[in-house]
Amino acid sequence: MWRRLRSALLSLRGSPAASPHGGGGRPPAAMERAVVRCVPSEPKLSLRFVLPDGSARHMQRDQAEPLGRALARIATNAAKGYGKAGKKSKKARAEGGAEGEAAVPAVPAVRLFSRDGAAVAEEVPNAAAWQDGAVLHIGDARYRVERNPPALTELRLPRSLLAGFPVCPKVSAEFAVPQHCLFRWFREQRPAGGGEAAGEAWVETAAAERVFTPSNALVGLRLKLRCTPGDGEQRYGPALEVESSSPVEAGPGACTFDARHLYTKKVCGHGSVRAVSYNILADTYAQTEFSRTVLYPYCAPYALEIDYRQNLLKKELAGYSADLICLQEVDKSVFVDSLAPALDAFGLEGLFKIKEKQHEGLATFYRRDKFSLLSQHDIAFSEALVSEPLHKELCEQLAKYPLVQEKVLQRSSVLQVSVLQSTTDPSRKLCVANTHLYWHPKGGNIRLIQIAVAMSHIQHVACDLYPRIPVIFCGDFNSTPSSGAYSFISSGGIAEDHEDWVSNGEEERCSMSLSHPFKLLSACGEPAYTNYVGGFHGCLDYIFIDRNALEVEQVIPLPSHEEITTHQALPSVSHPSDHIALICDLKWK
Repeated sequence: MWRRLRSALLSLRGSPAASPHGGGGRPPAAMERAVVRCVPSEPKLSLRFVLPDGSARHMQRDQAEPLGRALARIATNAAKGYGKAGKKSKKARAEGGAEGEAAVPAVPAVRLFSRDGAAVAEEVPNAAAWQDGAVLHIGDARYRVERNPPALTELRLPRSLLAGFPVCPKVSAEFAVPQHCLFRWFREQRPAGGGEAAGEAWVETAAAERVFTPSNALVGLRLKLRCTPGDGEQRYGPALEVESSSPVEAGPGACTFDARHLYTKKVCGHGSVRAVSYNILADTYAQTEFSRTVLYPYCAPYALEIDYRQNLLKKELAGYSADLICLQEVDKSVFVDSLAPALDAFGLEGLFKIKEKQHEGLATFYRRDKFSLLSQHDIAFSEALVSEPLHKELCEQLAKYPLVQEKVLQRSSVLQVSVLQSTTDPSRKLCVANTHLYWHPKGGNIRLIQIAVAMSHIQHVACDLYPRIPVIFCGDFNSTPSSGAYSFISSGGIAEDHEDWVSNGEEERCSMSLSHPFKLLSACGEPAYTNYVGGFHGCLDYIFIDRNALEVEQVIPLPSHEEITTHQALPSVSHPSDHIALICDLKWK
């Protein structure tokens, strides 16, 4: 970190503006740079510059402070710098036998001039005074002011790199956007004769994109990325470099999703929407001793590691060219550090909703050139049930069954609801819901209550807040097609004598008659299974669509049974989750 800060400060020295690839900036070679960071929401601005003696200065000043005070402080700092330089010069002369005293430097004149050459009055507040293109005079030195230039705050490569799989860096920037940054990829120089390399040597690759897919020829070599931040207005900041911590490794060969990508090479047209729903298996569950020895004993331990699985997931999801992706069991760190940066590079914006008691939750991604986000309406089922008037009647009914009520309120399940608007036709809006229901095989009654809360909430959004907008409801419902939950969603009602009300025995009977107004259809039908592990396989995941407004154009075929069972079950070295993604192309009626 200190090396980065030091290089950033040194880059303040006058650097040529000719090429953004050089990591310089905009000022002419004759001038130094004075970098000002001024954000309205913060009380202070910062000013960084390098004095002629080579010493870096970093000052914090109140934005409302008069300019004159800031200039006086700069003059004092400059005089100290000159004084230190004078002492060093005197010492050098003394050691060399030179005679005479070093002159005591006077406090230099410090002025700020606007871009048109007029002196900025000293009573002007700092926030208004330090404008882009202004010129700071410190004695004979001249500094071109760069206000809020593009800057990288984080540049990181994944820990695991596989040949044939996309490498998506995490790029965080201030006053810049990754889409306008410049990227240059390098590989290690392979040592001649197979011996040890003499020092570090890097060879630039032909790749100049944000995402780089290493070939098999790079197995055994590390990668380096140089990124220059840009803001889309021809302003570029100093470049940062990052090297991979490990070399590129060989990939697993054919994966279960390769054949599916043949159907999804291109993004749908603007009249269609490609939707994906996928439980990606949270690392917090995959990395337990129980998972390794009981749930997935057939899976190679390295294939359960999050870094390995993320390589597969990013390639799989990017290859679907989706407009909407609803994910379940998303670790917060995986969303922030891996999936959000990777899918952002492929044109998708991400939203996250965490479960209160877990480190995982739900993520919804939408293609930003097709949709804009109008609003979010996420809830936790248990909290909404007791606190929102919308669910008062259901809550009163549930209170008659205290054992069931207690279990419902203990669950941490959440519902993510996003309202999206078409970028090409503002009249077209979508209510996209995403959930992961209670998992227990005997929890059918709990899931019915969760569905009742979900449908009431979705009705409030899609009927009251945004009248008559189509609904797409994705998720891992932990319910087979023969379950009460599936019947409730697809038929619009559930009878009080349905067998799922006694799914955990008579002592937890909970009889209610419930309904919702939507006409929902399982867009991908009822596959034989969407979850395939050693001890169970069945259909648990669905993409429900509003059949009055949307219709199915195509369903992307699931992997064959032979592909799924090549390594006995899921997950495996060629499939990153114990679930299978559902993918379908939809269009407005």
